[in-house]
Parts: sequence; structure tokens; C-alpha cells
Amino acid sequence: MEIAGYIASVVIGIALGLIGGGGSILTVPVLVYLLHVEPVIATAYSLFIVGTTSLVGAVPKYRHGLVNLRTAIIFGIPSILAVFVTRKFLVPLIPQHIFNAGNFEITKPVLIMVLFAFLMVAASYSMIKNGEKENDGPLQQRYNYPMIILEGAVVGILTGLVGAGGGFLIIPALVFFSKLPMKLAVGTSLLIIAAKSLVGFTGDLSHYNMDWKLLLIVTLAAIIGIFIGNAINKKIAGERLKKWFGWFVLVMGIYIIVKELFLRQPM
Repeated sequence: MEIAGYIASVVIGIALGLIGGGGSILTVPVLVYLLHVEPVIATAYSLFIVGTTSLVGAVPKYRHGLVNLRTAIIFGIPSILAVFVTRKFLVPLIPQHIFNAGNFEITKPVLIMVLFAFLMVAASYSMIKNGEKENDGPLQQRYNYPMIILEGAVVGILTGLVGAGGGFLIIPALVFFSKLPMKLAVGTSLLIIAAKSLVGFTGDLSHYNMDWKLLLIVTLAAIIGIFIGNAINKKIAGERLKKWFGWFVLVMGIYIIVKELFLRQPM
């Protein structure tokens, strides 16, 4: 299982390199089910892994002019603030025991995994739908500031709660509200994900004892994956890959919902 977890960590990076998102959706399930990390701590680890990997992936895209710094700042500031506040103050306030449903106990880990799974299902719909047709052509740049700021804050809260980078939400927002071409949106998304994930992770440092050895191994594997993903991205249409990955994420999300709600042993 441990070896499978490290192999899956490479896949996390490949997904980020291919489509600029989606890798974070895999990180928490990989940590929880393959590397046996407790769900709440896994969301913290995910922020570091996804943030570091996205930062490494954003550097070559910036060098090739595929990062829009102005958009990254407008979207990133409210997102960074939201994820830090969520990790520092909101997540620690969630009680370990939520409620009982008959003989079934809804705990904090179960709640986070189910919330994460529903987010995966929503993400899969976005990737399947948007994978059918994307616009890579030049569009006139415009900024819908209120919507970009609101979207940034919402994505930041979700990132803080479940440890997902939110690229599947960021990219459509950048394309729709800022009129960024798809490839520019992907590069900009990676920079935003890196900034808010790493800042959010600092909010966890005082709450948990980190297994830095595991964290660095998984991060290194994901970084290897993002270079592989960038190389493949040059040869295969991103739209087709995004749609395929969307179906995979949908199946994973449904599996987690079923496992956590219907296959878990009662108290």
C-alpha cells in the first residue's frame, strides 16, 4: 500500500502538469487510503504537497509567458486570506463528534471525507463539461473584479476545509470572468494554488505534529509527476485529458461517499 501511495503521488503531479488542476483532488484520498494518514491531518499535508508541486510547475509556465500576474494577485489575495483563516481558526473549531444517525456516528474525519467526495463529484462535472470544448484563442482581457474576488474567497474556504487546491474552480473562473485563454488560465491557476495552499499550510503548523519524512517523499514524487505531465501536455490535447480525468474523479468521489456513509462499521 505504501508503494502504491508513492506511485499515486506521481499521478498527482502528472494531473497538475497536464490540466493545471485535479491533482489536489487525488491527494487526500491517496494519503488517507494508501498511506493511512488521518483525514484531518491529510488535508494539511495536501496543502503542502499541492502548493509546493504547483509552485514548481508554475515556474516554467511563467518563463514562457503563461502566467498573468495581475489576475493572480486579484484572485489570490482574498483566496489566501480565506484559506489561512479557515485552517487557523475554523477547522480546529469543528468538534470531533458531530452527531449520531441511529447507530452511525458522524465524526470530524467522516464529515471532511464526505465533503471532499461531494467536492470531487462537482469537480468531475466541471472537468467533463469543460473538457468538451475549451478556448485557447486570444480574447480581449477584462476584469469582473467583484466576481473574481468572491470566487477567490469561496475557493479559499473550500481549500481550507478539505485541502484541495481548487484548480477545477479557478480555471473556469479565470476563463469566464477574466477572459483568459485556456493555457494562460492553467499557468495562472498553478501560481494561485501554490500561494494559497502554502500560506494555508502555515495555519496548521501550530496544530499538528508533521511527519516531514512522509511529506517530503510524497511531495518529491508529485514534483517528478508534474514534469512528466508537462512533457505529455505538449503531445496530447488537454481537453480530452481533462474529460477522461473528470470521469476518473467522478468514480473516486462516488466510491468515497459509499465507503464513508454505507460501508463504515457502526458504533
